[in-house]
Amino acid sequence: VNNCGLQLVIQTSSITDKSKPIEFRINKEQSSFHNRLLQHDLEKTYSGRQDNTNFGSSSSITFPVLQRTAEEKILNSDRLTLERQKLTVCPVIDGEDHLRLLNFQHNFITRIQNISNLQHLVFLDLYDNQIEEISGLSTLRSLRVLLLGKNRIKKISNLENLKNLDVLDLHGNQITKIENISHLSELRVLNLARNLLTIVENLNGLDSLAELNLRHNQVSAIKDVDTLPCLQRLFLSFNNISSFEDILCLADSSSLSDITLDGNPIAQETWYKHTVLHHMMQLRQLDMKRITEEERRMASVAARKEEERKRESHKQTLLKEKKRLTICNIARQWEIQQNRIALVASLNQDKDNDPCQINGSAAYVFSEESRSLDTILSTAVQGLSVLESHLVEVEGDTLCLYGAGALECLDRNWSVQTAGMIVTVSFMFIEFDEIVQVLTKLKIKFPNSVHLKFKETNLVTLQQFNALAQMHRIEQLTVDPQGNPVVSFTLWKYYVLFRLNHFNLQKINGAKVTENDIVMAERLFGILAYVASSELPHYRMFSLIGESRRKQFHYLLEGKGKKFGIGSEESSDNRRNGGESTTRAMLNYMTKDFHMEKLEEIKERKTFCQTYVENLVKEAADINMKNESLQKLWPQMFIELVRDAVIEIRNKNSYMKLCLQRITDQKQ
Repeated sequence: VNNCGLQLVIQTSSITDKSKPIEFRINKEQSSFHNRLLQHDLEKTYSGRQDNTNFGSSSSITFPVLQRTAEEKILNSDRLTLERQKLTVCPVIDGEDHLRLLNFQHNFITRIQNISNLQHLVFLDLYDNQIEEISGLSTLRSLRVLLLGKNRIKKISNLENLKNLDVLDLHGNQITKIENISHLSELRVLNLARNLLTIVENLNGLDSLAELNLRHNQVSAIKDVDTLPCLQRLFLSFNNISSFEDILCLADSSSLSDITLDGNPIAQETWYKHTVLHHMMQLRQLDMKRITEEERRMASVAARKEEERKRESHKQTLLKEKKRLTICNIARQWEIQQNRIALVASLNQDKDNDPCQINGSAAYVFSEESRSLDTILSTAVQGLSVLESHLVEVEGDTLCLYGAGALECLDRNWSVQTAGMIVTVSFMFIEFDEIVQVLTKLKIKFPNSVHLKFKETNLVTLQQFNALAQMHRIEQLTVDPQGNPVVSFTLWKYYVLFRLNHFNLQKINGAKVTENDIVMAERLFGILAYVASSELPHYRMFSLIGESRRKQFHYLLEGKGKKFGIGSEESSDNRRNGGESTTRAMLNYMTKDFHMEKLEEIKERKTFCQTYVENLVKEAADINMKNESLQKLWPQMFIELVRDAVIEIRNKNSYMKLCLQRITDQKQ
């Protein structure tokens, strides 16, 4: 206390009690600590008095009262420094209404109070205290600098009357949101470093703001900065900014000249500096380093390359999206087609099972149901009508065909390099019967293709796999369970191995083919090929196999010569079929249309036979009825015949003349 050069008065009486205050006068010459005040022991000594001042509540609070000597007032008339005095409250300052600068740094003050009378105060420093709320400042309309750093403030509030504020320091607090400052049009410096901010917003109205410090927060996005016409320095070091899009509004600020982004994830990117400099050509400093013209030039070149890369990336994204939408459209059309087929099959089945129920009324109902289903399914693809109904795509060594229209691509003039590169051919949303028709073209166009994939191709029977025997070579076969019911058959893989044995398949659905699999396939289906070749009539067998196969089969039946004596045509056919045996060749593929034709033919034959038999039965019945009638009439008829004969020959001469006359008439 001896070094303070101040007069400190502790007043312990209540407001209504005007008793004489207890004074502690210190008249020693002024020292370097002439503005330091208040020893904690003095405050402690008098804080326990019962006769305390009441400040609008039922509890009583004791405040130290500060008074300076005339000499001190002359030396420091407009300023007072009370830092590091271990203050827990703001003292009452009497007779100092002219103060312009007040310093309470490094104390333990928890609330701003007892300074409302200092209406000329311009500078207030409450750095490093324990203040939890901004309050008690409404009368300080002249305040220009307010320093509240390193406190416990959680919300910006109660600054409505501080319209002349020039500097606001709130760093090192617990603030989570920028708010209630849009009226501070004169504010030039705002420090919100080391808080808990996650987004920068609500900066509209700060027309004079030149410096904004947001270091060491949790900021991930920035808004409204481009609305600050005077902002020159922006400090964003050590936040959570990860992409340039998060700070895109900074590129629209024409006044910004100094910015820091170091310590953010974005600063780790290789394109960081070039992108920032390209979009903010007005910057003079980045991360506290001056920007050279060479750096600007390099940034411009790098930015152009980055833009080209982004455009290409965007183009690829659009192509991928178009591909996705096209595939969705193809899938929906496929679904419509399958539902229509299922509906028609259901109607036909109903007609066959109960024909008497399909009268005029019932037929009308079915027609309405069919039209209703078509309407519903067509609506599903209404928004995709502008898209392609098929898609052809080459991905690496794979040719992907989506939709039946994609099969037409096999008629294109493929380059030798591209055609030779294709190893895998994938079919999706295409009827297997339509695929079979182009298998010959496939092996000619893409001679190196060894892997076939089928998804949503309506593989429903084992005999459909017979069609693959005409391929040049197959090493892998993949049949997706989706849209291929045949995969649900337990023995389908063994049938494929047996029927396509001449290809020596390596994998089926990704699983490697073992020797045991081949043996099992032979055991399961070997007898089938034997029955097909031995029990089938020769004329039917000849209609199913090729010309060279017919020669081979005749040769085997007749037992003449040796195998190599069959002829060059047969040998070339054997090579073409990869060693396919004649017995397996009997297991032929029958298209759905051909199968339907056969069914129609069988149906017609059945109808013809039924009609023929009915006619025979009817004729036999008529004959039988006539026979029965004859049996009944014959006795009477016989009697009449005998009687007529007896009467006719009763006169022998007349009978002889009559006979001669008949003979004569016949000759004439």
